[in-house]
Parts: sequence; structure tokens; C-alpha cells
Amino acid sequence: MKKPLIVIAGPTACGKTSLSIKLAKLIDAEIISGDSMQVYKYMDIGTAKATLDEMEGIKHYMIDELYPDEEFNVMVFQKKAKEYIKEIYKKNKVPILCGGTGFYINALVNDNNFMKTNNNYELRNKLYKFAEEQGAEALHKRLKEIDPVSAKVIHYNNVKRVARAIEFFELTKTPISKHNEEEKKKTSPYNTAFIILNMDRQKLYARIEKRIDIMVENGLIEEVKKLLDMGYSENLVSMQGIGYKEIIPYVKGEISLENAITELKKATRHFAKRQITWFKRQTEGLWVDLSEKSEKEVLDMIVDYIKNLNII
Repeated sequence: MKKPLIVIAGPTACGKTSLSIKLAKLIDAEIISGDSMQVYKYMDIGTAKATLDEMEGIKHYMIDELYPDEEFNVMVFQKKAKEYIKEIYKKNKVPILCGGTGFYINALVNDNNFMKTNNNYELRNKLYKFAEEQGAEALHKRLKEIDPVSAKVIHYNNVKRVARAIEFFELTKTPISKHNEEEKKKTSPYNTAFIILNMDRQKLYARIEKRIDIMVENGLIEEVKKLLDMGYSENLVSMQGIGYKEIIPYVKGEISLENAITELKKATRHFAKRQITWFKRQTEGLWVDLSEKSEKEVLDMIVDYIKNLNII
């Protein structure tokens, strides 16, 4: 019999964290972050981590586990998340995977196999350097030539994934999109309840703008300055995350604060739009429109859904 797994996914700023904590309290669950940035120490405000008070005593995993210059990728995520799921099962609790990094979430839910190829870090670093010198779009163009399917779904700014897709092709002479398609046909080892949160686009964009204003008030600029002062390079994958790469030019005196915040809001809106598109293409589950229902109605709907799947 498959063991239970609840996934709460959706675009940035839609309310995943708050809802997952309330659900966890209702059903005696613990939470694993399905976010590619919250794993880093010292990166709190820009990644919108829940504070200890906001966690309300619910155990969270995959938060503050790595330093910003340590490598974090889908394979590291998958390995750690599997270990934490086992730990949660031992406590007779239900794991909730909560986040917006769809690629990571699907890799865990579908138990994708990333071990067929060795890593070629020399090639990967060359690709990173190429992107630095020639631009992310130039690297993306190389991917488009060998794997147009992946190029359509991987944004050019996601240098890490673009480089990994090129590296995979160079090592296997097979497009990673073909490999991923084969992996998707596999049966999940979990009895998964996939819940995707969404809301009216204009309401979501208004929440994004308000959240960023609050981040700035709460010390986002100071957080970015501190990271740079600690010696973390702006070229690190972690420092290229949304919320950091837009503020760095201001810290360096290259643009005004107003322009930096405008760029951050624009990048976050675009990111949310891409997340929604990705989940629509990749995921089947319970879609919940948060702009139409109260929090209690949403929680009742989710509890009914997971009961019907025999998760609780």
C-alpha cells in the first residue's frame, strides 16, 4: 500500500505557506519546503521564509540547511526530501510538500531517476561562464538548437537548469526532455494529493506588489548588503534568485532603489505567470481558487479531498 504525501503548490505569494501550516495543524502533519531558495541560510526576507512564530510549532524541513555557496539542485533536493519523508512516517505523521518549484516537486512525486548520468562539473562551469560572458539568452540559444522542447519550458534566466539540460545532452546524446517524458510515465511511489492554489491574476499581482513593499520595509536591502559583505559573490546561483539579483545593482550604486524595486516586482509577476503555466501543463490535482472562497472553505475542501484519497 502506497504511503501518503500531500503537495501544496502554486504561484509565489498566493498563500501556500500559511495554508500549509493551518492544514498541518488540522491533520497532524509536518512540512517539507519545495522551494529552490529557502534552503539557503541568511536568505530569509527575499525568499519569504516563514518565521518561527508563523510556523506555529509545525516542524519544517529543507529550510536553512545550506550556505549560499553550496550546490543545491534537483538531485540534492530529491535525496534529502526522501530522507525527511521517511522521518515523518516514523512519527506516524503525514508529510506536506509545500512550494512553488514545480520541477523539484514533480521529481519527488514521480521519483524521477537522475542517476543515469554522471555529473560533468567542468562542462557545467564552462556553461555558467559562457552565460556570464555571452549572456543567459546566448546559452539558452544553444539549448534550443539541441533540445527545442526543453528550451520552450525552461526560461533563459534559469541558467542552472539550462546548463544542466545541455550537460545532459552532451553526456547522453539524448535530449533531457525525452528522458523527462519517459520518467513521467512511471507510477508514483506515493498516494499523492496534489493541491494547486491559484487566484484571480490581478489579485495575485496586487499581493506580489504588497509583499515586496513589506520585504523592503523589513530589511531586504540590508539582507542583500550583508550577503555581499560576507563575501558571497553575486554570480552564485543562490544570488541569482529573484529578490536578490534585482537588488544587487542598487547596492552597487548602478541603479536607483525605485528602479530596483520596479524590476523586482516585474520579475516576480513574470515568475508567478510561468509557475501557473507550468502547473497547468504538468500537474493534475485539485485546483483551488483562493479569490473565491474563505480560508475555512478552502481547508474544508482540501480535507474532504484528502479523505477521499484515503490519505487521512
